[in-house]
Amino acid sequence: MDYSQYENYGFDRVSAFNLSTGCQERSYQAHWHSYGEFVLVGPGDTNIFMVNQRRYELVEGDFLLVWPMEMHSIINADRKDSLVIQFSNGFINSLFDLQRIMHFYRNLHVLCIHAHPQLVVRLKSLADRMKEIFLSCAPDRELRCCMLLMEFMLALDEHREEFAPEIKSGEAYSYTDSAMHRMILVTDYIKNNLTADDLSQSTMADMAGISKDYFSRIFRNVTGTNFNKWLNMIRLEKAIELLADQDKTITEIAMLSGFQSISSFNRVFHAEKGMAPGEYRSLMMPPYLD
Repeated sequence: MDYSQYENYGFDRVSAFNLSTGCQERSYQAHWHSYGEFVLVGPGDTNIFMVNQRRYELVEGDFLLVWPMEMHSIINADRKDSLVIQFSNGFINSLFDLQRIMHFYRNLHVLCIHAHPQLVVRLKSLADRMKEIFLSCAPDRELRCCMLLMEFMLALDEHREEFAPEIKSGEAYSYTDSAMHRMILVTDYIKNNLTADDLSQSTMADMAGISKDYFSRIFRNVTGTNFNKWLNMIRLEKAIELLADQDKTITEIAMLSGFQSISSFNRVFHAEKGMAPGEYRSLMMPPYLD
């Protein structure tokens, strides 16, 4: 198998993990897909990427984080010696802790080796082990690589205070197992009932059996963001998934994602993605309808 064909084929729907390296082309057009990508940047004087219309100029050893369904492109970068780790959205959604970590880091797209050397060196070691295992073609390579990917995510979580100085030491995990289970109950309910009449924080606190103030504090600790922003992100994820269905109108997608009006949908979408839903849809190429 040619492992250099990064972004030249659709991600296998039945796979949770994919890895590629050795591509000769230095650029790739704007696109998005339902799986995420972590790029270990290769050598060279020029390594320029775009994520959600923001430009990043990176150096060898940096990591680029592209979360599921984010618009991204490669402007000019060494792809021959870079390493691309791809993982399915289903894999992230399989464990609440993985979802929690992803949402905490959702707006983080670069791990700079100069700013976070200890973390990046650790992550590079994990990435190199994934490469070794994946290219071995062992029958259990996907399982072993997913285990390392979870270790990658855990390493991020252990360094979260570097990216959120406002979280004081010891407070990030100041919740009980019971509180965690209640958050799982609530978040699962929301994801499965985005069109419900009432998904307010007060109602969800009642569902969890705790006060609104306590719910708000626990929710931020668990997810890394406030309730309303998290809810909008979940609705956007659903909307982006539905954008792959060309038969659905933008209005239908807005309603099915739980937005109360097309205007609020367009406003939230543009604020997060930097473009209108229709523009975003137009940049989804047929090979990535996954």
